[in-house]
Amino acid sequence: MQFPESWLRSFVDPKLSTDELAHALTMAGLEVEDLRPVAPPTTKIVVGQVLEVARHPNADKLNVCQVDAGTGEQLNIVCGAPNVAPGIKVPVALIGAVLPPAETGGEPFAIKPTKLRGIDSQGMLCSARELKLSEDHSGLLILSPDAKVGQDIREALNLDDTVFEIKLTPNKADCLSVFGVARETAAITGAPLKTLDMPAVVAKLDEKLPVKILAPDLCGRFSGRVIRGVNAHAKTPQWMVERLERAGQRSISALVDISNYVMLELGRPSHVFDLDKIHGAIEVRWGKKGESLKLLNGNTVELDESVGVIADDRHVESLAGIMGGDSTAVSLDTTNIYLEAAFWWPDAIRGRARKYNFSTDAAHRFERGVDFSTTVEHVERISRLILDICGGEAGPVDDQIVNVPERRPVSMRVSRANRIIGVDIGADEIAQIFTRLNLAFGRDGDIFKVTPPAYRFDIEIEEDLIEEVARIYGFEKIPARPPVARSEMRITNETKRSVHALRHAVAARDYSETVNFSFVDAEWEQDLAGNDNPIRLLNPIASQLSVMRTTTFGSLIEVLRYNLNRRADRIRVFEAGRVFHRDPSVKAGELTVEGFAQPKMIGGLAYGPAVEEQWGAASRNVDFFDVKGDVEALFAPVVPRFVKAEHPALHPGRSARIEVAGRAAGWIGELHPRWLQKYDLPNAPILFEIEAEALMDRALPTPAEVSKFPPVRRDIAVVVDQDVPVQALLDELENARSEPACKHVTRVALFDEFRPKSNTSGGLGAHEKSLAFRVTLQDTGGTLQDETVDTAIKTLVDRLARVHGARLRG
Repeated sequence: MQFPESWLRSFVDPKLSTDELAHALTMAGLEVEDLRPVAPPTTKIVVGQVLEVARHPNADKLNVCQVDAGTGEQLNIVCGAPNVAPGIKVPVALIGAVLPPAETGGEPFAIKPTKLRGIDSQGMLCSARELKLSEDHSGLLILSPDAKVGQDIREALNLDDTVFEIKLTPNKADCLSVFGVARETAAITGAPLKTLDMPAVVAKLDEKLPVKILAPDLCGRFSGRVIRGVNAHAKTPQWMVERLERAGQRSISALVDISNYVMLELGRPSHVFDLDKIHGAIEVRWGKKGESLKLLNGNTVELDESVGVIADDRHVESLAGIMGGDSTAVSLDTTNIYLEAAFWWPDAIRGRARKYNFSTDAAHRFERGVDFSTTVEHVERISRLILDICGGEAGPVDDQIVNVPERRPVSMRVSRANRIIGVDIGADEIAQIFTRLNLAFGRDGDIFKVTPPAYRFDIEIEEDLIEEVARIYGFEKIPARPPVARSEMRITNETKRSVHALRHAVAARDYSETVNFSFVDAEWEQDLAGNDNPIRLLNPIASQLSVMRTTTFGSLIEVLRYNLNRRADRIRVFEAGRVFHRDPSVKAGELTVEGFAQPKMIGGLAYGPAVEEQWGAASRNVDFFDVKGDVEALFAPVVPRFVKAEHPALHPGRSARIEVAGRAAGWIGELHPRWLQKYDLPNAPILFEIEAEALMDRALPTPAEVSKFPPVRRDIAVVVDQDVPVQALLDELENARSEPACKHVTRVALFDEFRPKSNTSGGLGAHEKSLAFRVTLQDTGGTLQDETVDTAIKTLVDRLARVHGARLRG
């Protein structure tokens, strides 16, 4: 928002310089982004009056003018402007005057005595462009007839003014006007605030336009008035044009300018309808599907039930709170108008303009909240300006109140305010702050109950009031105190690893970390998690990022595709991020949302060659067992189990569920062939996903005596049915170590598997397989005897035979 300083000081004039005022506003939360003069420096440019104009004898396009510049004698000035005429008052650059440079970075232009086609010229008549007031160079800048001849142009046009440009936070809708900023300035500085006198206009007509409010959830209050006999050709006063232009608004016509002026002055968007173009009564309602409206900007928009409209008996006239329609727009032929000012509920306006890919000043204000208590006063203000500038006769104000916000008191504890702000501010000082902010309050000891005024839609909870106290108290007065904490040695929890340590561990396995959004495409959830009812976002940043993920697989595959499209051939990536599940058992807390679990996962993907191309190893693609080794290394010293299971994203025969201590902790496997085809991948990546909590837990190492005696190794090959998983045999061998005969068994490892290719291959049946295990035995007290070793091996084999029907291979 921008405005001239002089306009602000017409409401409140603190004893501060321009820079001091800008600093005070910034430190109170109204950040002044830019201060710029309305015009660059000039000297010896005054108001002059053209007395005579004669054709130049030696040039068709030049005139010789006699000008009174208040110097005591007439000046002879040669001018080529097409609009020069006797009697007009214009800026005159005297001899020795300095004009702004013609281009950025150029040199200032000095006026000297000169001859133009043989005629002496004692100065220069100036256009607005030559003074850098605008880009208009079609002719001279015509000044007001009331301008005083000889007066310095900077004083005559108030060119020593400064334009403030303020960056407002979304909650400060009460400052989207010059008066709103003035109200804040008065509260910040303590300077008195001058309010506008808005007396009621005497109604000379007994006419009202019938209005029906059919949607109280759209429009809470509607005020309007008929004015007849206006002169739409009336010229907008120079003072209003000046303020509008310095506030960034272009002057259009008197009726439009007045509406825009009051919006900037008081923050009240209004609309002026051509009364003769309205058919019958007006209805304020929600739109209907199939309706359309041609707007003032020339766009035609299709309406529906989510958009509010103002309509007459025939068609829609206006997009409520956003923009008027072209069919009832005022023009230079307008003589009768209907003036409207309403309160539109912010929720009914918010987002509607963006729906049609444009924005307006009115929508910007209404969607943040506009004062609902002053519609009638503001109608009177606009009416008075219209009558003074354009003439006419006004009817009575028709004011309908159907549904306005209820201002409920908000409580604030002094103790909590002091704790949050970090400074002890007394209750009496807080009371003074609320008084300066015009916040009505009641006080019960340490508790204030504040009733927000009608123009403050940003005060809803205790923290909002605490922010107001901090702003007016002064952020600069709050000392910067470093936090104080006891310095002590804390016991390290050696049984827990941090997520940071896990990330380093995965990176050490040659994986590169990637960071992805937690919201993903709903199709990924359906394909890769089998989730047809994902947690949907209310306001997604993009249509393809509309749901919360329950697995990291989709994000990792998207990273893989991104890299493949850039001709990468070996890709190993991981992500440490959260996934989101519905879980009714989760209660609301500081870091939890009721009904939703948010576990942290470590997800990884490997694709392409197992090792970089080199002479020492043959090239082969990474497989399940390569990544399984990485997962086992992450869990070490914990030994996870890999249980055959099916996952929607993974190959049913090349995937496993990861379990730790009998609890599922994650998944590992090759991507399912159907997703290879759908996502256009040349080869199958290997993926894994593990709960970070399972990886964080680690047991402390248990010291054991190092034996001085040699170990004994024995190999046993057993034949079992092919349906018997290897893990079941390993589990049984591990359980057997609890028997006394097997107390010296230190390690059992699978080193070979054989499956027959025919019914008579190696003495194995068609549905059998041979598994070879290496058993290591060692005693810390002496060398193991053959009898002890044989007994242990026999116990192991007998146990496998009894439980799984295994037999020794002959």
